[in-house]
Amino acid sequence: MRLIIIGADAAGMSAASRAKRNAPDLEIIVFEKTEDVSYSACGMPYNIADPDRYIEDLVVRNADVFREKQGIDLRTGHVVDMIEPDIKRVSGIDSKGYTFSLNYDRLLIATGAVPIRPLLPGFDLPGVMVLKSLEHGRRIKHYLEKQKVKKAVIIGMGYIAMEMAESLKARGIDVSMIKPRKRFIPWMNEKMAGRIKEELESHGVEIYTGLDIEKIEKTRDGLGVITKDTVFDAQMVLVATGVRPAYDLAVKAKLELGPSKSISVNRCMQTSDPDIYAAGDCADAYHIVTGKKVWIPLALRANRSGWAAADNMTGTESILDGIVGTAVFKVFDLQVARTGLNIEEAKKAGFDPVESVIEGSTRAHAHPGSSSIWAQMVADSKTGKLLGAQLLSKEGAAHRINAVAAALHAKMTVARFSQVDFAYAPPFGPVWDPLLVAANQLMKKL
Repeated sequence: MRLIIIGADAAGMSAASRAKRNAPDLEIIVFEKTEDVSYSACGMPYNIADPDRYIEDLVVRNADVFREKQGIDLRTGHVVDMIEPDIKRVSGIDSKGYTFSLNYDRLLIATGAVPIRPLLPGFDLPGVMVLKSLEHGRRIKHYLEKQKVKKAVIIGMGYIAMEMAESLKARGIDVSMIKPRKRFIPWMNEKMAGRIKEELESHGVEIYTGLDIEKIEKTRDGLGVITKDTVFDAQMVLVATGVRPAYDLAVKAKLELGPSKSISVNRCMQTSDPDIYAAGDCADAYHIVTGKKVWIPLALRANRSGWAAADNMTGTESILDGIVGTAVFKVFDLQVARTGLNIEEAKKAGFDPVESVIEGSTRAHAHPGSSSIWAQMVADSKTGKLLGAQLLSKEGAAHRINAVAAALHAKMTVARFSQVDFAYAPPFGPVWDPLLVAANQLMKKL
């Protein structure tokens, strides 16, 4: 049997390795359009911050390891541009310009997500960058080394945008962040979002919201980002307006699509074609809280779904429950974490939500080094079901959020969560953990 995998990052190579372990005699061919495989994309902003680090430090496993030690036929520089499900064949072109065509018994699409570039003049100019692949990170590091970048403009204010603001500031570069929408972080409680804005501004990052971008122009000193009211001068522009699923091959193959045009899969990672599977950021998932399909690109989900796809393609049933959208990122000295639904998402999902927002302490009373921690928690007023939470602090937020994620997977009520036996020691938290305080305050509203 021949298994073909399109895409050689988290989902693709997790699937290839797992399938080879499950069925050592299986013929596995992996096509990857770039020369990079199996790398830590989430580490790129931190790598870019340090000019002395090589971007290749982020490679988890070299391509030759897969080829020589695991017996996987990994073909880099191969772009698959067509899937023909009726005859079970893929075709494309390699880096030398030669065409290729191969039949498969099972096929896995693991093409990930691609950065969104606004269809506006100047977004293709030299010095206008995106950050998604290792090659993007390589280009940014090379550009910063060769060009005298004193000022950068970041378009967008999502996770990558904020991490890159810190990264560029670490290299002594002035940073302005701009976005068309007026609300700074639309998914976050406004009071908590205001604290993040203060953190960015305290480190010299300029924040501009509600600005419609018209174009980017080449100027004598570099680049100009043109809005209706202002011109932002810079030597580099980072476009961080989000990503979309890489759905193009699925559309050509007439596979069913899900939210945001992600590839629709069942809990076994099978698409609408029984011999084609999809995993990673190109595929959708079931949301544990709502039970509905969602598209939320997550690193852990990519690896886990690759494993599940491999098991199912090699004859061992593997069913994934779903996700709750747990995420964490760093903004200078702040840890920002979320899981589940915010209050607006809960309303759209048909719940009657209430929320509590508390400011607590990361350590016990009078213990040195304590910081403030903000906790927001959402529940359904009709059932008391816990729906989601957000945390923000200089310490203790990143790992605390996992407790709420576990509670969401267990479908706990706020009342039940409020009775969980949390660990206590003065250096790590107060007797009443901030999550329990938030739950108790929410209980009053329920």
